Parts: sequence; C-alpha cells; structure tokens
Amino acid sequence: MNIMGIQAVIRRKRKNYIHHKVAHSAENILDRNFWADNPMEKLLTDVTEFKLTNGTKRYLSAILDLGSKKIVAYQTSNCNDNPLVLNTMKQITDAVKPKTTLIHSDRGSQYTSHAFKKVVQDNGLVHSMSRVSKCIDNGPMEGFWGTLKVEMFNLETFNTPKYLDQKIKEYIKFFNNQRVTLDMGLAIPTDEEILELLA
Repeated sequence: MNIMGIQAVIRRKRKNYIHHKVAHSAENILDRNFWADNPMEKLLTDVTEFKLTNGTKRYLSAILDLGSKKIVAYQTSNCNDNPLVLNTMKQITDAVKPKTTLIHSDRGSQYTSHAFKKVVQDNGLVHSMSRVSKCIDNGPMEGFWGTLKVEMFNLETFNTPKYLDQKIKEYIKFFNNQRVTLDMGLAIPTDEEILELLA
C-alpha cells in the first residue's frame, strides 16, 4: 500500500465507557407505545449535550408530554448531574396524576439514582426505562433532540452558555406553540437515524 501511495480509511474507535452501578431500575412499561390520549399521561425525559466554540459543554434536560406533543419542562446546566434532572422534574410535580402519569427515561445514572427514585415515589409516578442500548425505546425524545439541533443549534455559532440558553428558550416556545407539522415533527426515528444523531 505504501508503494502505491494509498492507505486504509479506519473508523475511529468509540470510547469505552465505564458503566455506572445502577441503584434502581425499572421495566420498559412504555414498550414503544408512544400514543397518549391525554396530557400528563405519558412523559419522556432525557439529557442532551451541546459543545460550545470555547470548548465547554452545556447540558439540556427536558420532559416531553406525548399527549400534548409539547416540552413541559426543561433545565440547562454546565453539569450533567442529578440536580439538573431533579430541577427539571420539580417543574411538573404539581401537574402529574398520581398512579397514572408514566415517566419514561433511559438508564442513565441520574434516572437510576436514589434521588430520582424518591421523586418518582413521592409523586406517585409510574417509572418506565428503556432497555440497555436501545435508544429507539425513547424514540420521540431522541427525535426532538435531532429536530432541535438541526433547526436551531446547527444554524448558529454559540460562544456562551447565556446565548445558547436564550436560543433554547426561544426554540422550545416556537416548538410548543408555532411549529405546525404532523405530530409536531415527532416521527419516531429509525435505529440508523438515532445512531447518526448520536455519532
């Protein structure tokens, strides 16, 4: 190959992540049934990451209501930790229906923590979790992240957390109240589309 002046194109290896110890887990009760007749019946939640031009990261935690097709709570932070997720949950506790409202998440450390379990129990929520390495189990939430990044984040340059937070607020307001498409653009992405979004 050296003589011919060519070289193989090798894909970069994915990082080997150290899996955290799960304190609490739940079954996949949602089971990809993403239809809800009423608001606050089925909620999806997750955290996504944004990389700023100055090299820092900003995290967004959000809750998507499958009944209203709206983002009903969100919180930003420089840290992807328990307070980020718990502060997001505080925004919906007055509106949930005990023993009826289902909250679905992945198996991230924030959602398997003692603190999150307490919030679930104290508010009578039904907790559902995606299966291991099955992003499609939280498909509409992943779809929202993709839509947010394509329609907002990828179109501008973000140098500061303040400006990013401002644009996130504006976009979520637009998404909830003005963006008119079939299912508000929440078509369930395929496994391939999710992997492309996460790459």
